[in-house]
Amino acid sequence: MEQTHAEEQVLELASSTGGEYEREAVPESRWKGWKSFLGMYAGEHAAGTEFVIGPLFLTTGVSAFDLIIGLLIGNLLAVLSWRFLTAEIAVKYRWTLYYQLEKICGKNLVTGYNLANGVLFCFLAGSMITISATAVGIPFNMEMPRLTDTMPNGITWIVIVIAIGLVISVIAARGYDTVSKAANWMSPVIVLAFLLCGVVALGQLGISSFSDFWNIWGEGSEPFPGQVKYTFWHVVLWSWFANAAMHIGMSDLSVFRYAKKASVGWTSAAGMYVGHYMAWIAAALIYAVYLRSPEVQAILAAGEAPAVAPGPLAYNTIGIFGIIAVILAGWTTANPTIYRAGLAFQAVMPRVSTFKVTLLAGGIATFAGLFPAIAMKLLDFVALYGFILAPFGAIIVFEHFFADRFGVRRFYAEKEKVRFNTAVFMAWIISFAVFYFISLKFDVFLSFVTLPTWVCCGVLFLIFSRYFQKK
Repeated sequence: MEQTHAEEQVLELASSTGGEYEREAVPESRWKGWKSFLGMYAGEHAAGTEFVIGPLFLTTGVSAFDLIIGLLIGNLLAVLSWRFLTAEIAVKYRWTLYYQLEKICGKNLVTGYNLANGVLFCFLAGSMITISATAVGIPFNMEMPRLTDTMPNGITWIVIVIAIGLVISVIAARGYDTVSKAANWMSPVIVLAFLLCGVVALGQLGISSFSDFWNIWGEGSEPFPGQVKYTFWHVVLWSWFANAAMHIGMSDLSVFRYAKKASVGWTSAAGMYVGHYMAWIAAALIYAVYLRSPEVQAILAAGEAPAVAPGPLAYNTIGIFGIIAVILAGWTTANPTIYRAGLAFQAVMPRVSTFKVTLLAGGIATFAGLFPAIAMKLLDFVALYGFILAPFGAIIVFEHFFADRFGVRRFYAEKEKVRFNTAVFMAWIISFAVFYFISLKFDVFLSFVTLPTWVCCGVLFLIFSRYFQKK
């Protein structure tokens, strides 16, 4: 799922071309073919989050059809979004998301966006630190957090999380070249670990036919305590919008601006069907093995929720290699996430050095990692993340496709020297407030309202822009 490796991809592409082109279009001499993106997407979406997301699908009581077919369709919709929205606009202008937003929204509004983005990245990195801690804690016989845990469960947990967070933060703050190269070397190892976990778990479950595999989920079941029951549409919409900030939110403009043509957007399928489809199902399989143990059956019989701890799950499946894979998956995800959060904060505090703001981001992420609730509620957090940030992508999409038809001037903030585009802010705040209220008031799953919020924001942007520009 990991949306945060986008910055890693951009920097690696940039470092190989001699510049990041932060405030200019990428020149033709620096454009890349599909091979430069295929492995990139496959690796970035096989991340630490996958070790949690797969098991969490089982805790929602989802059926086999809803999970397997729902993921197939949801990930396809994500690929189509990357191909026909993100990549299409990226190769048209070849700007970063932030530069293009600045031209439309104004510098002050983009600064606010960066602050929100940075905070959300810190919380996401915190969940990665939590995931790595479940692996590091195995030799210390650490008590693992349960699905319903919100607070730290002991001093061992606190010490391990702080130690991991400190190491990750310092590495991220010292620079990104080494981090990005190491992550690319580690990605194939992580993908292999997921594949091995799935294969070994099939043997442990005694699966000898497709019908046996299907019956792991069967017709579904009641969700675990504190979890929401997932249906077909829950799976489709959640998997579509798990990376909403990246595709319909346009964050991957920063990646695809290097593509020779828009068709390179199809390479996102490698991420969706290797990193997501395969990895999520493989992670669900190792959790299915865990659920059959007498210990877990006793926990469920008592009406409690068992742990969803990636470290022990992977260790029980493929041994020491599983522990290494979980640590690497969390490390390679948290590092670029903290680095990216640091860059976002630096936009708010430009006089503070990158080293210091990255350490600040790492400190926030480490503090967040102390609380298992973020990782244990990762499905809900990812839905919220996309819901908040995706509508800003609608501003870019609707201006690109409909500005001329509605008589709206493109890149209005840049042309009129506007630092805070009121039309953009009103469109976002109204669409966010209305649909978030609907979600809370009527207990509507947040992914169900992400697309309506996105469309509403785009339409309101055109309406308000036409009014304010004429005025």
